[in-house]
Amino acid sequence: MPQKLTQLIDKLQNKKIMVIGDMVADIYLEGKISRISREAPVLILEHAGETVVPGGAANAVHNAAALGGQVYAVGIIGDDSAGQQLTQVLNGKNVNTQGFIVDPSRPTITKTRVMAGGQATVRQQVVRIDRESKHALTESVEQRLLQYVEAHIRQMDAVVISDYGSYSVFPALRKLVIEACNQAGIPSMVDSRYNIMDYKGIKLVKQNESEAASAVGLANLDQNSLNQAGKTLLECLAAEAILITQGPEGMTLFERSGSISHIPASNKSEVYDVTGAGDTVVVTMMLALAAGASYQDAACLANFAAGVVVRKPGTATTTPAELKTAIGEYQQ
Repeated sequence: MPQKLTQLIDKLQNKKIMVIGDMVADIYLEGKISRISREAPVLILEHAGETVVPGGAANAVHNAAALGGQVYAVGIIGDDSAGQQLTQVLNGKNVNTQGFIVDPSRPTITKTRVMAGGQATVRQQVVRIDRESKHALTESVEQRLLQYVEAHIRQMDAVVISDYGSYSVFPALRKLVIEACNQAGIPSMVDSRYNIMDYKGIKLVKQNESEAASAVGLANLDQNSLNQAGKTLLECLAAEAILITQGPEGMTLFERSGSISHIPASNKSEVYDVTGAGDTVVVTMMLALAAGASYQDAACLANFAAGVVVRKPGTATTTPAELKTAIGEYQQ
């Protein structure tokens, strides 16, 4: 198995993958602790820098690019600095961002983290400020998204929908993606935080434990209810495979054939930050399927990729070389 997975990594290169969803700019404002304010019991930070990192669906895009995929990113950005910086970062990774529709009526979704630290202190988050529109897209913006996807989707080797519940994925877009992929035989996968039951007909589904529990009306999952949740999702969504991620317990793959495969976590000892690991799992699995892997081999490779990114702080990516190293270390 490890040798097969290592060989699979080379086959991911240049596979065309479209990632559709809620594009987020994660902004990190860095400050050095100066003193306590006289105006209120708060820290005064001296501005030390600002970094924009792809978040949300843009993190999935970034991960797919880092693995060597030919990535087409589709989503909404505002006519603002955050949108421009996010586009610039992804263009620098050779991502095709022509599917970014600029909507001047709404801001780019941003999550701004103010980070404080000093020479003798640990860098930590002080506060997070989120900015996004709470309104659905206008009809004209929806039409522009639909036209772009319609024009390009059948050229893809795989398609991912990354739905964080911020209106970028609307009913007509869901319908178009599912029908076009099924007609063309293109593997499609959804990772949806809140609306998974709206994706009937999509081939593959990724959920974490809490999302899967919520989808089937449970507070949490034990081993028996996990199996039941997987089977229920397979049936209700008419999917080919359901992947439920379980944090330090790994992940479980449920296939239409009736096969249930539990894949233990490849890395428990060095977990640093699980932020965005789900995005890594989704695009690794889809690039592997585009390269001809079975569902089980694709899920195993995705599990190794997650094991790499959780060792890194914040939303992170893995490279083919890092992935090969991780598989090699697991063999030892």
